[in-house]
Amino acid sequence: MEQFRAMRRIRQQLSEAESWDILHRATAGTLAVLGDNGYPYAVPLSYVYAEGKLYFHSAQSGHKVDAIRNCDKASFCVIAKDDVHPGQYTTYFRSVIAFGRIHIIEDEAEKLQAARMLGNRYNPNQEEALQKEIEIGLSRMLMFCFDIEHLTGKEAIELVRQRPHAAE
Repeated sequence: MEQFRAMRRIRQQLSEAESWDILHRATAGTLAVLGDNGYPYAVPLSYVYAEGKLYFHSAQSGHKVDAIRNCDKASFCVIAKDDVHPGQYTTYFRSVIAFGRIHIIEDEAEKLQAARMLGNRYNPNQEEALQKEIEIGLSRMLMFCFDIEHLTGKEAIELVRQRPHAAE
């Protein structure tokens, strides 16, 4: 397994449970991959989280698809809180970053299951409509699986200080 950098501001690090909870509750984030000519490529995406994995959908071609085919290492960032405090020149933020490996799901049954999870996440309890959407679009889309290898969460020091256990 890869070695990942320790967080520099350890006092601001969220617990593992808080980090997983943010990833589970959020509905969008930014996927970062190695793009053309060695430039990072970051793209906002809807996703669904299940059992240590993230699932995304995509068209069958494009910058993101090419990048993933060329390098399977990626990161995914979710911002759960971003309250701007202009007078303090800061934001009260809470975010998580996942590091891992991403691949195109080739197995049709797994692809269908991932598409169903994603559809149910954004339009729950609409099985008939989801089935129609899958019948129309599944053959024209790709599904990706992002295996999370490392997850960190961080919050603004001001939020740390607001916690009951924080000592000034």
